[in-house]
Amino acid sequence: QVQLVESGGGLVQAGGSLRLSCAASGRSFSSYAMGWFRQAPGKERAFVAAINWSGGSTYYADSVKGRFTISRDNAKNSVYLQMNSLKPEDTAVYYCAADLGTVGGLVTSYAYWGQGTQVTVSS
Repeated sequence: QVQLVESGGGLVQAGGSLRLSCAASGRSFSSYAMGWFRQAPGKERAFVAAINWSGGSTYYADSVKGRFTISRDNAKNSVYLQMNSLKPEDTAVYYCAADLGTVGGLVTSYAYWGQGTQVTVSS
């Protein structure tokens, strides 16, 4: 099992940047594929970005390509989401997720979830 705790959310103006962090505890963090998802009020949880166990493969939702970057540091049991050029439509609760399976973009592919961190982008 792995426990996940997100941090780094907050209020930022449109065009600004934030860096989200997800700290994992438990064994074998480097074995897990990791993902970031977000959920806006009244909407379903949606895929944002994912990274495989080594960090060698990354995947992004079309809406964030070129603006967001996912990375991981297995020595620190952490995964990050650098968010640049933020837009009001990026406002959501952002969740970190982990799974031992193949990296993917489906909510149902991930067994472990953090509690979420709020990101609010003002216009």
